[in-house]
Amino acid sequence: MEQLNLRHLYYFWVISREGSIARASEVLELAPQTLSGQLATFEASVGGRLFIRERRKLILTDLGRMILTYADEIFELTGELAETLRLDPSERPLTLRAGVSASIHKLIAYYLLQPAMAGDRQIQLECQTGRTEDMILSLKRKELDVVLTDRMPRLQEEGNLTVHPLAGSTMSLFAAPELARGLRKGFPASLNGQPLLANATDAPYFERLMNWFSLKGVRMRLVARVDDSALIKVFGSQGYGVFAAPTAIRDEVCRQYEVEQIASVNEVVDELFAITRGRNIAHEGVRAICEAHGVPQDTH
Repeated sequence: MEQLNLRHLYYFWVISREGSIARASEVLELAPQTLSGQLATFEASVGGRLFIRERRKLILTDLGRMILTYADEIFELTGELAETLRLDPSERPLTLRAGVSASIHKLIAYYLLQPAMAGDRQIQLECQTGRTEDMILSLKRKELDVVLTDRMPRLQEEGNLTVHPLAGSTMSLFAAPELARGLRKGFPASLNGQPLLANATDAPYFERLMNWFSLKGVRMRLVARVDDSALIKVFGSQGYGVFAAPTAIRDEVCRQYEVEQIASVNEVVDELFAITRGRNIAHEGVRAICEAHGVPQDTH
């Protein structure tokens, strides 16, 4: 079967729902003889009987039941499409396909995306995480609308992509309450020899934090490298070590994971960027993100 005749499939679907050709012909406003002929043509094209008659009733065959499962899905979707198309264009849901760097904390990712979801236009969010390099390729192939990342790409290698700096956050150190209380006095020297939970996704802020430790003469004991920011906090809440998180989400981190802040490291900043195709942002959701979190760019 090189090409499925959707009109014939629709006639079959209505006959199945109505239970008889007579009732289906009324719904479709076709003569019963015409509808019977269309059904016979469809049966010939699919290579088998779709109904058998039992006591003047049409009963689906195995082939008919199989085709009906597909027809139900097809015409349910077309019904949804018809409803959507009846809406004013400004009222139709807008899909936002966002890529988020795996090294960005999940709470920060929510904070960045939230303005798009809070606008007047209904947004259907499709969000994926992964390596920034992979998501930039998807953005160039128009599979994504925006990439949110914590590392600046090399623009000369990325064609027509534009980087929009977003407001970042200083970093803070956290630990389970008992451990945190013992480390506040004498900070940062108090961190010497203490267990450290590291980010395994090569987050830029973590390298900056390690450099800051080195400048302060602090040497911590690495106990785990974890590529999931939420899992790091779970280990930290159980007393396995000290972990870093953006100060901007300090209250939520402490509440959700029952940890305490040791100190804020103002010299270490988690930088954030939105990457888009072209300089002018046409997508309403992406524009809301950049307007809510964007920082003025230095033009000098």
